[in-house]
Amino acid sequence: MLFKLILAFVALAQAASLHPWDLTKLERRSTHAQGRPSLEIGPKQPYKPFYESAPRTKTCIVQSHDDGATDDSQYFLDALNECNNGGHVLMPSNTTYIIGTALNLTFLNSVDIELQGYLQFTNDTDYWQANSFRQIFQNVTTFWQLGGNDVNFYGGGTIDGNGQVWYDLYASNIYTLRPVLLGTIDLHNSSITNLDLRYSPQYYNFVANSSSVLFSGLSISGFSKSSNVAKNTDGWDTYRSSNIVIQNSTINNGDDCVSFKPNSTGILVQNLHCNGSHGISVGSLGQYVGEKDIVGDVYVYNIAMSNATDGARIKVWPGSPAKLSGDLQGGGGTGSVKNITYDTMSITNVDYAIEVTQCYGQSNLTLCNEFPSNLTISDVVMRGISGSTSKKYDPLSGYVVCSSETVCSNINVEGVEVTTPSGVQNQFTCGDVDESLLQGINCTTPNKGSN
Repeated sequence: MLFKLILAFVALAQAASLHPWDLTKLERRSTHAQGRPSLEIGPKQPYKPFYESAPRTKTCIVQSHDDGATDDSQYFLDALNECNNGGHVLMPSNTTYIIGTALNLTFLNSVDIELQGYLQFTNDTDYWQANSFRQIFQNVTTFWQLGGNDVNFYGGGTIDGNGQVWYDLYASNIYTLRPVLLGTIDLHNSSITNLDLRYSPQYYNFVANSSSVLFSGLSISGFSKSSNVAKNTDGWDTYRSSNIVIQNSTINNGDDCVSFKPNSTGILVQNLHCNGSHGISVGSLGQYVGEKDIVGDVYVYNIAMSNATDGARIKVWPGSPAKLSGDLQGGGGTGSVKNITYDTMSITNVDYAIEVTQCYGQSNLTLCNEFPSNLTISDVVMRGISGSTSKKYDPLSGYVVCSSETVCSNINVEGVEVTTPSGVQNQFTCGDVDESLLQGINCTTPNKGSN
């Protein structure tokens, strides 16, 4: 009888990829699936209805070496292949998964991925610079490509980008190709919810060529532990995507909280707490000559913004070449920004409550005005923005300056109550806009520049 019990125990341990006598590890690893969380969207509703996933009929548990060093990529890929088309992939709690291989996961279909444990990408910067996925916008690369149809990624676990080694490397070489933590590439009718995203080398989320994707309940954070700042750590960048919802999340980062890059349409952002960011931004746009950038039908609602350069922001490159930094330059592209609404935002210690500029990357305003932006801005509403700014531009608390009256129209500001540290309220730099539509704003000509 005792011999049979030992054989049964050995079989169970081997199935979990554990040493048969490692009682501690076996007992602490739970393989209980919590199930898909509620995917409610609110209070504002998306531009188009979302697809409802069917229940999954099979569960695959991802094995792990669980030693914090050995690559578990093949285990993860094996489970996804086995449970694709109707299954549930479980990465249990109290388990570490090391990913050291670039994974193209754009084949996914009708699958749930439940990450309860801890997933970390390796710090092999040479490998990732050579093998991460090159995207077609700016210098974006991604550790992996998550794509397909009807995919739900959730579980309360952590995805760690091992960012510190990248922050230090970028400080010595600005042309380092730093991977995005989560590349959502060609993903449709899907959700990414209830996850902790930590220490991304660059953006936390790059959403490209995707539609009807919900991001909800995400916690984003990761600052440098050295003197080398974590740069370009946007919370989300959307690109060539539509009907995207980003909601109910907390973001502590060092760049845009959310950025709507070229050809983002039908985007809803609501109920976010953003700290340390560059605001919620349309753009930058018009960077590349010969390309037409369109951003339209964007609604941003109920945002708390603190310790940031901007609250509500629209940034467009000028009509002539400009250089923001060695690895970021451009100007001369065409396109439009249309039907954009920022509704209800509380700000604390923010440089500009509102910023609209068509001279992004160009510090020479005379030169910018000589070559106005080729990209138009129209039908913009910014309302219900209140709170306090930082001392950086005091007594100014906002900046609404177009490069020409012919490329800006119907920019509306209403219900704004923002105060600088010196006590001045609602004083903005304004230029080439219809000031009668800037209700309650005290426009002035002194220009301290844009962020």
